[in-house]
Amino acid sequence: MNRKLKQILSVLLACQLFTITAWAKPDWPSDTGIQAEAGIVMDVDSGAILFGQNIHVPYPPASITKILTALVVIENCQLDEMVEFTENACYNVEADSGNKLGSSVGDILSVEDCLYGLLLVSSNQAANALAEHTAGSISAFVDMMNQKLAELGCTESHFDNPSGLNGDTQYVSAHDMALIAQAAYQNEELLTISSAVSHQLAPTANYPGGLTITQEHRLLKPSDEFYYASAKAGKTGYLLAAGNTLVTYAEEDGRKLVSVILKGQPRQYFADTTELLSFGFRSFQNLEIAGQETRYVTGDEVLETERGSFKASDLAVEPGRAITLPHGAVFSDADLSLDALPASAPERAAALMTYSYNDRVVGTAYLMVKDGVALPEAEDNPAAPDQGASPEASPSDPPQESPSPSGSHLSAAAILPAVAVFLFAAAAAAAAAWIVYSRKKEAEELARRRERRRQRLQQAGEEEEFERMLAQWKEKEKKRR
Repeated sequence: MNRKLKQILSVLLACQLFTITAWAKPDWPSDTGIQAEAGIVMDVDSGAILFGQNIHVPYPPASITKILTALVVIENCQLDEMVEFTENACYNVEADSGNKLGSSVGDILSVEDCLYGLLLVSSNQAANALAEHTAGSISAFVDMMNQKLAELGCTESHFDNPSGLNGDTQYVSAHDMALIAQAAYQNEELLTISSAVSHQLAPTANYPGGLTITQEHRLLKPSDEFYYASAKAGKTGYLLAAGNTLVTYAEEDGRKLVSVILKGQPRQYFADTTELLSFGFRSFQNLEIAGQETRYVTGDEVLETERGSFKASDLAVEPGRAITLPHGAVFSDADLSLDALPASAPERAAALMTYSYNDRVVGTAYLMVKDGVALPEAEDNPAAPDQGASPEASPSDPPQESPSPSGSHLSAAAILPAVAVFLFAAAAAAAAAWIVYSRKKEAEELARRRERRRQRLQQAGEEEEFERMLAQWKEKEKKRR
């Protein structure tokens, strides 16, 4: 009996191990690390945070501030507009901060040339001049910068000036800086300027023949020891209080990443960046949502949303959105919830689909009402966007925390109980089959022993006695059953 019990338990254990092996999702990769105090690497397309260290701790940003300055300028100016360098622009800087363009009062450069000077060699005078040109004053421009922070969902940062020089309330978190970079490097004009290795500026008073400036980000320079081929754009920064700061945008095999280093060390901050980007590219994959998601967009289901009731056939997944998963994971491994629409949601968005993996947000997409399907009246629509909201806005990439428990989660986890029941039934059937097989083997062995005993008795002249004993045993067995 003990042997049979052990056999049954062995079969059940084997089935349990099979279940665990078959349904275990890959762990979130963690085989990386940095020496800087804070850092992050984020997928640009999905917004997924692939690695983070002290990502919500504020630090002085230094000159990576100029990425936000450039984004605000480009969104409000034309590249061919002309910018005049005022006395305030030239001299409202710290005494030891330099003048890399040799700017002087009265110089006139295009917005485009000023942006090259801002992003390639970190000209503080260009930052001031662009701010005054865009907003009328540096203080008014700073207000625009902080307003842009709010639009991007940055809640852990604040800026005092457009250059990144020391400020009493100038700070940024790695997470917020990644959101800024994510938005900035999706702007084609900014990306083109920031990725240049060199640029020839127009003539100025101190450089009547023009001035050639060269990229300071060492990962972008093919001749540099720190050159990283996938790196396409970025910005360096340094202050005594900030240490070395660095933002880098990279592309590889169709994927796009941004990394941020805060409070880094000389030289090491370039190595930290290379490690983060390499980790992001080698450990993860992007899966398009629209090509694989069928929930809420197929069948006869009626979905109740903030925008009203819609049949599944009237809805479609926002194209061009992706989720980021570890290699080895599949699309169904991600959990799905329907979340409240942000204020910037497109007019025809019915809900925000948020995907998570092991309690990490790995991507979002809007559930869109198809063209030609009538929307509820605006006065009956509590989720209608403000008049100034852009209908083309993409969902704000949410932070790393898990999605709201109030959402409707649907994933492979939802069918695990049914699978478990099925596997248990299969295990029970296997155990029963094993018992039948064991009894059959035991019966065959008993028959062989009887035959050998009969042969021995026959040789000893006692075959009749054996047959009598066998008949008695069979009769007892018959009565026992």
